[in-house]
Amino acid sequence: MELAKLQLQLEIKWIHPTVHGTKPLSSKGHSAVFLNDRILILKKGAKSDDQIWFLEVDTQYVRQQQKQLGTEVVAWSKGVIGNAEKPVVISGPSGVGKGTLISMLMKEFPSMFGFSVSHTTRAPRGMEKDGVHYHFTEKSVMEKEIKDGKFLEFASVHGNLYGTSVEAVEVVADAGKRCILDIDVQGARSVRSSSLEAVFIFVCPPSMEELEKRLRDRGTETEEQILKRLRNAAAEIEQGKSSNIFDFILYNDNLEECYEKLKKLLGLGGCVAATPKSAALGEFNLPLDHSVSKIDDKIIINCISSGLEKESKNLIMLDVSALKGGAPGRTRGLDFQAIGSFSDGLIGMERLS
Repeated sequence: MELAKLQLQLEIKWIHPTVHGTKPLSSKGHSAVFLNDRILILKKGAKSDDQIWFLEVDTQYVRQQQKQLGTEVVAWSKGVIGNAEKPVVISGPSGVGKGTLISMLMKEFPSMFGFSVSHTTRAPRGMEKDGVHYHFTEKSVMEKEIKDGKFLEFASVHGNLYGTSVEAVEVVADAGKRCILDIDVQGARSVRSSSLEAVFIFVCPPSMEELEKRLRDRGTETEEQILKRLRNAAAEIEQGKSSNIFDFILYNDNLEECYEKLKKLLGLGGCVAATPKSAALGEFNLPLDHSVSKIDDKIIINCISSGLEKESKNLIMLDVSALKGGAPGRTRGLDFQAIGSFSDGLIGMERLS
């Protein structure tokens, strides 16, 4: 018997995996539930936006990183109640008017849309502020984060790296806004191949002749620069039309008409009001004293509170059947129901999200 125990101990091999993602801060305790490819962590006594975390052990992101690094990997991601609107990727050649279309959208719906802040390895210029104009970072740091899959797209320009991180897009969604990405075709291709679910729109000129006229009318480029932009535009238009990157193609012949079509594609036809963040996402408060059980894709949280007269119990049912995203961003798609106090055997159910 003792020999068998010794053999078992010798066969145990401890694994120390590489940990990706931001590890949650310590708390007064936690509950854990094992799901198919990740572990749900419920932090006790944490704030409502810091209660739910996932430790991913066999998700697509984790498998990709294991293959790339040749070692065991686990990854942290924060859990968020509800879903965010899909980001909007808008591409098109220089001079096509996509910047004007985006400006019109931001002006009419300022509380509904937001831009992600890009990263760059170049030094700040003039009055540029870190985190406002760009996230200024070291080249070695950004190269490592690119390798770790934390960037949706990136490019090297004059020796410096520029790119859009997953976190930058998530921050916009956390604020209750829909993220707009104004990037070139190559960047759109990278985003399309990533895990980000987005709406891809390509803006075309009515003709190359009209595009050339617009570029010349701007009066901001030399003849050489105009010809270069036209060559690049021809290549981008060919890729935009022939590839499977874009969901929709808009022809900007008439600006107002094109803008109206853009709004319809984004579900903004007619009178639209921004959805408050609280109504879109929802949140619940988890008390220190609770127990957790699992039934299929439902996590049952038994919350116990002691009053002056007697102890009462409340149940929270957390639905994890429609999880989306995950490391290196957020895990969204969580849904929950609160079941009222049943100290007297009476149960009242209220839908919260």
